[in-house]
Amino acid sequence: MQPTSSFLTQNAKDILKARHRQERDKRLCDRIKSILLLDDGWSYAQVAYALLLDEDTIRRYYKTYLEGGKEALLNLNYTGKACKLNQEQLDQLKTYVSKEIPSSAGQVVNFIKKHFAIRYTLSAVISLLHRLNFEYKKPKLIPGKANAEDQALFLKELKTLEMDLCESDEIIYIDGVHPQHNSKPSYGWFKKGAKALLKANSGRQRININGGLNANNLEVTTIVADYINAQSTISLFQKLEEQYPHAERIIAICDNASYYRSKLVSEHLNNSRIEIKFLPPYSPNLNLIERLWRFMNRKVRNNQYYEKFVEFKKATLSFFENISTFKEELKSLLSKKFHIVNP
Repeated sequence: MQPTSSFLTQNAKDILKARHRQERDKRLCDRIKSILLLDDGWSYAQVAYALLLDEDTIRRYYKTYLEGGKEALLNLNYTGKACKLNQEQLDQLKTYVSKEIPSSAGQVVNFIKKHFAIRYTLSAVISLLHRLNFEYKKPKLIPGKANAEDQALFLKELKTLEMDLCESDEIIYIDGVHPQHNSKPSYGWFKKGAKALLKANSGRQRININGGLNANNLEVTTIVADYINAQSTISLFQKLEEQYPHAERIIAICDNASYYRSKLVSEHLNNSRIEIKFLPPYSPNLNLIERLWRFMNRKVRNNQYYEKFVEFKKATLSFFENISTFKEELKSLLSKKFHIVNP
């Protein structure tokens, strides 16, 4: 297993470099240099040649670092960790990963805990997956026209708004999403050397969902409509007002889609408890509900094949009907921590 370059965080690299400057034991210096060079993309052979060591030693240093981090790497008496799973459990784990293709190591941690009552840390599971011959095969899209100053100003205004809210006021992030009946290939854990294949379909049908996410209690309100337009937006507003009958104001945070500014919606808002606050242009990163849509895709669509549209629609709607089962995952995902995009 050749390490993937840039597996160290910047903080981890800084700590190792600082320790190297202070370290007097040449053996430990060689261990630190091995990890830093591997992180730079050097091969085992290149590192071994540069440090006058053998490849197996460099491989052992890398394995030790994966298992126990800096503390294990710099412990000359470190003997490695015995695998906590027996062969039968390892076979079950390999079957699970091969079949379900988990998109995160955390899912594997939860699987092991649930089925074998054994606790693994994330780093230990990643090391285990590598030893079982799995690898993580990923890009991140960001808005190309985002304005960092506008986004910073919006977040400042949002903070002021939250401080001035009455106790009964609610902030709801709203947006429409259109999950399509297409197979959605995504990164996941596949058996090394095996082709990563996913059945494709040519479905063009999609589900139009208009939704709102409560920023405080993470309640989700959705409606399914033929189209996402002014009429379905008003329907969502009406449902929100029914859901929060005691709210003096419902602040709806949304993007600049034309239907939010339509005459029909404006007339409705004249006699509504809902007030719209618009996001800066090209700022989906500031709309909390966008994270929920990505989470929904990960749970429902990523690396999943639905032969018929009715099956796909059932799985999608079931996600929202049973969203409370994802409460713990959503709690951290939907925290009000926003990253300003500066292309």
